[in-house]
Amino acid sequence: MQRAYKLSIVYYLVFSLLLIASAVMLFEYKIGFSYGGIVDYYLGNEDKFIPAKSTSGILKTALPHIFSFGLISMILLHFLVFTKLRYKKSTLTVIYLTFFSAILEIFTPMLIVNGFEFAALLKLLSFFVFLALVLYISWLLLHSIIYD
Repeated sequence: MQRAYKLSIVYYLVFSLLLIASAVMLFEYKIGFSYGGIVDYYLGNEDKFIPAKSTSGILKTALPHIFSFGLISMILLHFLVFTKLRYKKSTLTVIYLTFFSAILEIFTPMLIVNGFEFAALLKLLSFFVFLALVLYISWLLLHSIIYD
């Protein structure tokens, strides 16, 4: 692998880690890591003065996330496909899981506001699975750069 290609991957991994750190901080600050916090955030809570989210409001939030989640996933997985791991069956599994967890993370609020409160657990799970997969892919890329 060329030095410039390795350097660009390392820079992208640094920005990916900063994105993950800010995502965790914002999620904790705005919503919280509990079932009740997620339900209150989307369905509202009069006692805490939290207004309920509407379907159109969630869609306005989801639209930029669709682009950004797709972009970070595509770039990281694109880098991964150009390593020695491209022929492993587990790489294909990671690719599918990454896109599936991103889609769940973006669209579970639609389920919550439409009466499926159990989707709050799915929202929390998909958030952590997506971030864990981004971290795992980043680690695989860093490992392949160092030992290639």
